[in-house]
Amino acid sequence: MAAAEDAEFAVGPAPLLRGSAAGEGTPIVLCHGLTASRRYVVQGSRFLEREGHRVITYDARGHGESDPAPAGGSYGYPELIADLARVVDAEVGAGRFLLAGHSMGAHTAVGYALAHPERLSGLVVVGPTYMGEPATEATLAYWDGLATALETGGIDGFVDHLMRESGVADAWREPVAKASRQRMELHRNLGEMVRALRETPASRPFGPLRDLARLVVPTLVVASHDEADPGHPYAVAEAYAATLPSARLISEDVGQSPLAWQGGRLSREISLFALEPNVALSS
Repeated sequence: MAAAEDAEFAVGPAPLLRGSAAGEGTPIVLCHGLTASRRYVVQGSRFLEREGHRVITYDARGHGESDPAPAGGSYGYPELIADLARVVDAEVGAGRFLLAGHSMGAHTAVGYALAHPERLSGLVVVGPTYMGEPATEATLAYWDGLATALETGGIDGFVDHLMRESGVADAWREPVAKASRQRMELHRNLGEMVRALRETPASRPFGPLRDLARLVVPTLVVASHDEADPGHPYAVAEAYAATLPSARLISEDVGQSPLAWQGGRLSREISLFALEPNVALSS
């Protein structure tokens, strides 16, 4: 079945969040990571639309084509979770839906799920990094270094700093650098990205990790091995899967490209998860 054309949308009030919806059928909302934009959850794959889902994606505040945080606002998780709720209200309505997110988007999705578990048929958590504690000084220094590199050296400075500090194995450095550059080129306002790099990692999407034990929504946790993607540690995904009562963990084989980077395969896994009896909206 051919996927429907994208229907662009903008959700207000400020900040105006721009996104798109495509396909018909059971709704899936996708949330991207810090420095990414809406095409980077499933890497542009159209598999979910072809399989009978209405896929809703949007650029987080200050990312991609969306407006920046308004005066007095920030890029903290309370605001990101409230933004997600606005998109859900406008584009999903009152029914249940499947929610998926990567990295920052995963934390936003979990925060929303903890507040609104009754809204979800299922949850997909891809590459989480938050472990239930405030960010360490070393973590904040890493993100501040990236922000400063972007502020002073533009995209070239950002990519150079990332490749020096990220710990990516040599075999993966070239594709990571290329993807990072492409991602950053999609942002309308790099100055706001500087703010987000400093503010989002300093914020907490929810409390201690044990809070996940009360979230009984069926959950698929997607891990990536550390050689290619040390910024999203495998052990953190394992901890989420172990703490969430109704979760299972999947990943790529050792040596393969991270599953989070394989848009077609990740989409297939999400589609299969959506068909499981405890997830399917028809159950």
